[in-house]
Amino acid sequence: MFSGGASSAFVAHHMVQTYGKENCILFFTNTLWEHEDNYRFMHEVADYLGMEITYRTDGRTPEQVFYDYRYMGNSRLAKCSEELKVRQTVIFLEELRDEHGLEPILYFGIGRHEQHRAENLRNFYAHVPVEPVETRFPLITLFQEEIDVKKIIQEEWGIRLPLMYELGFSHANCGGRCVRGGLQHYAHLYKTWPDVYREQEEMEENFRRYFDKDVSILKTRNGKPFTLREYRELMEREGVQKFLTQPDDTVPCVCTV
Repeated sequence: MFSGGASSAFVAHHMVQTYGKENCILFFTNTLWEHEDNYRFMHEVADYLGMEITYRTDGRTPEQVFYDYRYMGNSRLAKCSEELKVRQTVIFLEELRDEHGLEPILYFGIGRHEQHRAENLRNFYAHVPVEPVETRFPLITLFQEEIDVKKIIQEEWGIRLPLMYELGFSHANCGGRCVRGGLQHYAHLYKTWPDVYREQEEMEENFRRYFDKDVSILKTRNGKPFTLREYRELMEREGVQKFLTQPDDTVPCVCTV
């Protein structure tokens, strides 16, 4: 599950070293919202491993998925992740079985600090595909402590990390527009790329008007939807700095590492 993140790159290297590249696939589901530097990073890692990347793309952006389902993705439920990542993955897994006679095993770059996500993924792929698919998490099962995969990639492999890491984002999903991000994530997005924040704000406002729904990407506040416009105005009044340290209790979408 090659996501463009540092941990998935490290696990890909482990997988190739352990089983040989002839037995491995770098599988990437493209949301069409990814930052351009993610592609640079992924291809440099793939070249380092001597492999090609297998791409799958639904063809829609997350915004188009929201309109198709008449539902705005948010920190609680992200149909974009389900349609553009999970669905494409399950289809590919069944193709490996039906068309190539292979039994796939999924490798994820999820570390010890995210063990709850590992359990969720394990349960998901045990029940959603036609037959259960085995999932493995080397960063949890093989290493007693968290390892500095970013340092290894930069200093030992000589590959520069995705720009979004350098700019302080906790993950590099969807060019900063991840709807699973919380208050801290969007405060950082506004501080770093205010134009991208405004694009996301405009998308939310357009959706609200089009469907005449009082909805928001961020969690509700005082029992009511808390829009990106309201959050931006709050940050402009009180200063963005105080919101950069607010802990996020949300996680990026299911394939992110």
